[in-house]
Amino acid sequence: MKKLNLKALLLLMRPKQWTKNLFVFGAIIFSGNFLNARLVLMNLFVFAMFCLTSSSVYVFNDIVDADKDRKHPIKKYRPIASGKVSKGQGIILDVILLIFIITFTSIVNIKILILLMMYVVMNIFYSFILKNVVIIDVMIITAGFVMRLASGGIATSVELSPWIILCTILLALFIALNKRKSEIISMKENRTKTRKILEEYSVELIDKMLTIVTPSILMAYCLYTFSSIQNRSMMITIPFVLYGIFRYEYLMEKANIGGKPEDIFTKDMPFLVNIVCWFLVVIIVIYFKL
Repeated sequence: MKKLNLKALLLLMRPKQWTKNLFVFGAIIFSGNFLNARLVLMNLFVFAMFCLTSSSVYVFNDIVDADKDRKHPIKKYRPIASGKVSKGQGIILDVILLIFIITFTSIVNIKILILLMMYVVMNIFYSFILKNVVIIDVMIITAGFVMRLASGGIATSVELSPWIILCTILLALFIALNKRKSEIISMKENRTKTRKILEEYSVELIDKMLTIVTPSILMAYCLYTFSSIQNRSMMITIPFVLYGIFRYEYLMEKANIGGKPEDIFTKDMPFLVNIVCWFLVVIIVIYFKL
């Protein structure tokens, strides 16, 4: 039996990608409940459960795609593809994660458990079928972000603003399309060997899609700030959103790192500082009535 490699098992769970689950906190921040300790704890619990749920999906994907990943210049270093973790160990880890998630979430909130299981089922269909259906593949990724936002809404017991939902959809599409574009550029003529769906896309096609999605993000956010239930001072956060979009596109053009959005969020200092500044200004506007 293969020796257990705890570090490799942790990497298999892809903790770097847990930054995506920060969308869980959208509802509590924009609803003005961020200073409510009980709701904050509830949101932290949901965040933790979504991290474990997304990790269970990553483990499942790595088990299913191990053979294809071995042909990829970067993915071949993933724990299962590289042989550091066996498929059997991956399956055991996945079962443990799901048992933990179901047990604790069912005790706290059954609605959140249903949403988490819907996320798992959706990603199982994605792994076997939907990831090979053009356009639907990026829309499934987008649905995952909306589910994160919705789980925060359930945890906070608030109705999500249609504008927040729309902004999340457009932002997620922006990230997903740039991810596909990055994969095409990185893999070039070998792209169909590791991800079949890439033969359906081209840089030109994705750029056309982005010409619709990118300005729509800014427009939707601007309309949200104009009609914000807090006050119109939310409009002063628009430049941060604009800079974030421009910076992301700049990094795609210069470094082609859109394939790993978590690297942009954690490694690019100007982008990270911009997000922190945006967050602080939002908190000041909403909670201190600027």
